[in-house]
Amino acid sequence: MEMWYTEEQTENVRFSIRCDRQRYSAESDFQRIEIFSTPEFGDVLVLDDRIMLTEKDEFIYHEMITHIPMAVNPDIKNVLVIGAGDGGTVRELTRYASIENIDMVEIDRMVVDACKNYLGFVSCALSDKRVHIYIDDGLRFVRGVDNKYDLIIVDSTDPIGPGEGLFTSEFYGNCYNALNSSGILVNQHESPYYQSYQRAMKLAHKKILDLFPICKVYQASIPTYPSGHWLFGFASKKFHPIHDLDKAKWEALGIKTKYYNTRLHEGCFALPTYVEDILRQYEQTN
Repeated sequence: MEMWYTEEQTENVRFSIRCDRQRYSAESDFQRIEIFSTPEFGDVLVLDDRIMLTEKDEFIYHEMITHIPMAVNPDIKNVLVIGAGDGGTVRELTRYASIENIDMVEIDRMVVDACKNYLGFVSCALSDKRVHIYIDDGLRFVRGVDNKYDLIIVDSTDPIGPGEGLFTSEFYGNCYNALNSSGILVNQHESPYYQSYQRAMKLAHKKILDLFPICKVYQASIPTYPSGHWLFGFASKKFHPIHDLDKAKWEALGIKTKYYNTRLHEGCFALPTYVEDILRQYEQTN
């Protein structure tokens, strides 16, 4: 008998993956955590019935949320990562010898432990001496922090359950205050395609746009995410993601990637017309 994992991406759309076995299943204080082994996508992490990552395509998400800001300002030294309990974003950050400190804040210790035990391909850098893991609510952690970080990456789940507080005006305002005068904020921005995800994307964009003088959106194609079309937000007090891209300096680092490159960097900010039209509703009011 075949076993399939099916994610209900909307009320009318389901995405299914055939599984070999379930490697892990537990209920934390915050969410249900599951890890499946699959023949097509390798190991798959699922939180509250939503796919967070797969072994086959996680590199796309983690490279795009990390290397975009690092190529704009390769001198970043102090980073805060909120969410990202799987460790994939931290893995990419630790590839930069110039980074001196990475604070990772994850609300659910069981996610971190499960990924350490079962998903070594993403959690492999969590033991790096520059990484400091805090089991805490990201909203609470960043509250009251002032002028400290060069970069904040919000690698959150969708705005339901544990991730809900990371899509509020209070949270983004606290992130603004926690960044120094040249600080960059990058966040996963949901999908523009399905209506429920589009709502979350619009709310996040409007709130960030109200705070930062530079606020842009970029995209990536991630096969296992709803619609396969995913957005990220780039906001900064100083740096423009295209005009300030330092191609030569980033390429000189010799970081080997599978998805990101500096040509793609410029192109990923060229959005489809329907996405531009959605975002323009808010940009014209600022």
